[in-house]
Amino acid sequence: MEQMQFIRKLPEPMEIKQEIPLKEEFRKLKEKRDQEIADIMTGKDDRFLLIIGPCSADNEPAVLDYCSRLAKVADEVKDRLFIVPRVYTNKPRTIGKGYKGMLHQPDPEGKENMMEGIKAIRRMHVHVIEQTGFTCAEEILYPENHRYLSDLLSYGAIGARSVEDQLHRMIASGAGIPVGMKNPTSGDLSVMMNSIEAAQSEQDFLFHGWEVHTTGNPLAHAILRGYVNHFGTSMPNYHYENLRKVADMYGERNLKNPAIVVDCNHNNSGKKYMEQIRIAKDVMASRQYADDIRHIVKGLMIESYIVDGNQKIGDGVYGKSITDPCLGWEKSRDLILSLADMV
Repeated sequence: MEQMQFIRKLPEPMEIKQEIPLKEEFRKLKEKRDQEIADIMTGKDDRFLLIIGPCSADNEPAVLDYCSRLAKVADEVKDRLFIVPRVYTNKPRTIGKGYKGMLHQPDPEGKENMMEGIKAIRRMHVHVIEQTGFTCAEEILYPENHRYLSDLLSYGAIGARSVEDQLHRMIASGAGIPVGMKNPTSGDLSVMMNSIEAAQSEQDFLFHGWEVHTTGNPLAHAILRGYVNHFGTSMPNYHYENLRKVADMYGERNLKNPAIVVDCNHNNSGKKYMEQIRIAKDVMASRQYADDIRHIVKGLMIESYIVDGNQKIGDGVYGKSITDPCLGWEKSRDLILSLADMV
């Protein structure tokens, strides 16, 4: 007997986009930011990309507060750094339990309601653009969600648990924005490179009841996030030798726009959030050491929020992560200014 219960049919992406629209002036702003990021990825712009923000964006007022603070410091470093807020509203869970993000729970302490979750996510992204001028980064955790946000996002990431999945690779192929493909939790870099090649290639597949064709995404690239060894220990892959290895692997394939973004948290830091400061500066030192590494390492990812660390759901600390621990605002601001001096 089939065990799947169909609760309700959700609105089509176009219906939600019409219900919660993006004004024309902000659509043009997104086009401008998209082009700037593309120019960084292709080497036309030598600024450095910084994707920074909460582990999970679970609270709109705090996210807007954080992004407003970030906009001020972004203006100070705009000639050297291009900042993209990390507004990740979906949270992968290794065993499928726990808080899964705003799609499931618009209120972290509330019941699951995916229709309201989709609308809450879209409203928050629209409000970030309107109030701060930022267009943001999201993880493409659920491929079905992407079309609800495709006119708002400027950067996408395929996570370590999704990077081997065929549908995720195909969605990345047609995303129209830079999409970073993370190395899997096993650390197998060939899986990541295969994913990049698939995302850069034309694809034909079924999606949302449609037959879909994509032309390939020339801005699909590598994200190094560390891995877990056979003993369950976090292992880093941000060191110079790791960057060199990925650069060599790019050289063995006919891929467009070779690029690496280093995720300073997750298994690179062992989720020790303060380590992100040291890791970020280590990567910048590697860029300074060798020109080819400088050209291929295009950016960093940092998990940052208003308050250091993390908390349990229900603790009620404003601007503090309810998932992985994050770097607090003052430390984040100091780090951003330091990184700008190292570009």
